[in-house]
Amino acid sequence: MNTAQPGARSPWPWSATWPLLALTLVSVFNYLDRSLLGLALPAIKRELGSSDTVLGLVSGLAFILFYSVLGIPIAWLADRTNRRNIVAAGLAFWSVMTACTGFIGNIWQLAVVRLLMGAGEACGMAPSNSIIADRFPPDRRPLALALFGCAAPLSYILFFPLAGWIAQHHGWRAMFVALGLPGVVLALVLMLTVGEPKRLAPPPPRLGLSRSLLGDLGALFSNPCFVWIFAGVTLMGANIWAAGAWTPTFFTRVHHLSVSEVANIIGPTRGLIGLAGILLGGVLIDRLPKERVFWRVGIPAIACLLAGPAEALFLLGDSYPAWVGGFALSSFFTLIHQAPIFAAVVNVVGDRRRALAISVVLLGASLVGNAAGPSAVGLLNDLLAPRFGDEAIRYSMLMIAATPVLAALCFWRAAALYAVAMRAGKETPASGNDA
Repeated sequence: MNTAQPGARSPWPWSATWPLLALTLVSVFNYLDRSLLGLALPAIKRELGSSDTVLGLVSGLAFILFYSVLGIPIAWLADRTNRRNIVAAGLAFWSVMTACTGFIGNIWQLAVVRLLMGAGEACGMAPSNSIIADRFPPDRRPLALALFGCAAPLSYILFFPLAGWIAQHHGWRAMFVALGLPGVVLALVLMLTVGEPKRLAPPPPRLGLSRSLLGDLGALFSNPCFVWIFAGVTLMGANIWAAGAWTPTFFTRVHHLSVSEVANIIGPTRGLIGLAGILLGGVLIDRLPKERVFWRVGIPAIACLLAGPAEALFLLGDSYPAWVGGFALSSFFTLIHQAPIFAAVVNVVGDRRRALAISVVLLGASLVGNAAGPSAVGLLNDLLAPRFGDEAIRYSMLMIAATPVLAALCFWRAAALYAVAMRAGKETPASGNDA
């Protein structure tokens, strides 16, 4: 029962703090392991001799096929079984696949390893969001999920400079092995120290996968707020995946930086500045009065709108202050939306479809966003290279300046619908007891 006074923020459940920190560390390895390939792409291209189109397909589509498609049935299972076990098993598996990347001998082996890594990482995000949602009250979820969302910048801060140093001095293969295996240890720690929380609503009935899944998906897409959020997150997915896959290559080709220099720029900038943006957004939304529900999604919309011109400045700026400033601003604005948008999703769909709703949103951000992201940039690179040479990547990556603006329009519409839904009393109570 929620005993907080009307209009007051609910107390922070300290019993949920360690599970939140542990799941955040799991997510750090989630983002790190998938991002290492972008750092290694120039070296892999030299060694394996593949085109940018093929590398774009392998870095993006090969990973995302299993990640996004398997995420749906895995989330359906997570809504009905032990979510902690699913996260731990997935972490161990994708960590092993990350280490195996260091032993590939051709582009086909790389594609297989990326497919299997995607299958493992499909076990991470949606079940973790569901666990956090069951441990925190609705008005504290944006801040809790903002802390969880710090995983992406923390992976850059803590590990990207280390990854660059290993790649520079010991080769890209050693980088994958050294940074893949620690995840196996973390999976064991998660199993031993984090309990499965008590669900706030009984699991959905076991009607069989196909019947139950189709019914749940139909319910989600009959919710207009969810549909607009899905569209916005898909557009931001195209931005994030394309930038993650090709920004290191952009620095190498346009600004002629070494792999170590690239890692040392991306790490602190995407890490520290991205972390500041996520935390500021989370705290700002956490401090909103409960009746200001529109701005719980409206603030992410504004952040996405500002990310567009920042990306354009980063890509087209010639002077050092211009492109560094653009890169810093885009790092600040790009990830602000994730935590409050995920919080809005779990609030607007109710208790029984949380993991599934997150997995569907990730399907849009990952499969659709990736098909329009890294693969499209790689294809445009090859098409524009005869005319622009190494500068072609400037123009092929301009899609990451357009997609945040379009996403902002989707989130703005979703904010109005979210406000109506929440004022109708559709937010759910919460508790954080272990089962």
